[in-house]
Amino acid sequence: MTKFRWLMLGLLFAATTVNYLDRIVLGVVIKNIREDFHISDSDYGNITAAFQFAYMVGFLLAGWLVDRWGTKVGYAISIAWWSLAAMLHGLASGPWSLAFWRGMLGLGEAGNFPSAIKAVAEWFPRKDRAFATGIFNAGTNVASMVGPPVFAWMVLHLGWRQCFYITGGVGLLWLFVWVGFYHIPRRHPRINQAELDYIESDAEPAQAASAAIGWKEAIGYRQTWGFATAKFFSDPVWWFYLYWIPPYLYDVRKFNIVEVGWTLPVIYLMADFGSIFGGWLSGYLIRRGMPTGRARKTAMLSMALCMPVAAFCAFAPGAVLAVALVSVATAAHQGWSANLYTTTSDVFPKHAVASVTGLGSAVGAFGGVIFTGLLPGYIVQHFGYPPMFLIMGTFHLIAFACVHVFMRDMKPLFSPAARA
Repeated sequence: MTKFRWLMLGLLFAATTVNYLDRIVLGVVIKNIREDFHISDSDYGNITAAFQFAYMVGFLLAGWLVDRWGTKVGYAISIAWWSLAAMLHGLASGPWSLAFWRGMLGLGEAGNFPSAIKAVAEWFPRKDRAFATGIFNAGTNVASMVGPPVFAWMVLHLGWRQCFYITGGVGLLWLFVWVGFYHIPRRHPRINQAELDYIESDAEPAQAASAAIGWKEAIGYRQTWGFATAKFFSDPVWWFYLYWIPPYLYDVRKFNIVEVGWTLPVIYLMADFGSIFGGWLSGYLIRRGMPTGRARKTAMLSMALCMPVAAFCAFAPGAVLAVALVSVATAAHQGWSANLYTTTSDVFPKHAVASVTGLGSAVGAFGGVIFTGLLPGYIVQHFGYPPMFLIMGTFHLIAFACVHVFMRDMKPLFSPAARA
């Protein structure tokens, strides 16, 4: 049997890594940009807000685009858009133009996850999808590990504008590879019948394949709201750890820049392990005979239960234990995310996966605006970090309750079991 599904997964991993490299480069070079443009804290807040709001809107547009035009075309448009937007950061002449290109970047980058989740649904049977999602999702952490030191070197030797030109250019190079190599399995010229049979071993019923479900129609399904509300509560936890751990290490644990530089890669390395393990766990349970929905929820609950424990990092007596607990949180979230993303392809027809993923991710991004942008600044300033860590420690359990209530047994729509 050929193994071309793993080559397709490698393309998704590379795209997700590039996606996050384009996203994090601003944080590395912002010191130099501040000096050139005299950017105030208020200006920087507007620049980051432009990305977040455009990212939220972009999810709705991207899901519709990918389901309407197909994964190959939809993903190509998204990465071409965000790569050009990333490069054009280098032409910014002040805070307003930088905010504009930041918004354009967010609008395009929203296409990554709806496209990648749909591609996984096209190339992998249900029992392998969470594991495959965990692998490509690990690209977010690889970018967070390798990006900062590379960008720091580039700033010193090439300048901050060249960082944007080069990272955007890498995305355009990937675009040519994607267009040349990606086809849906039945149209791929290089896979054999054995691999195609394996991929289609749990093929959708005819009614599901022909059902018309865009994001407007998806709103009417309780399963959509299960996914969306779970994203609303769990996504902000990841953004909180991503944005607020560095200042926490500086201000509370009194780390210096070298110590932070060594600590963050360790945290994101553990997140990589969590992403892959979480996806593997539900696939293992399915292979052992457990129903798909029960396997997904078992894996998700095991990850959610880690979060309250990890929240006690705020009370850890030593920095090493605090970092270890933070690493548990990032690993558990990524294991959770690998399974949550996969529930859309478990329940919805393949041609609707991107729309539902986009809709739910937009709700998750809105949660991020509230719980990562508005809430932490006030609470940390007035009450310190412990309340925020404890709040974030509860969100995955609330999200799991939403999945359990709205998505129930996660039977595929239009299947005989779902109608019974």
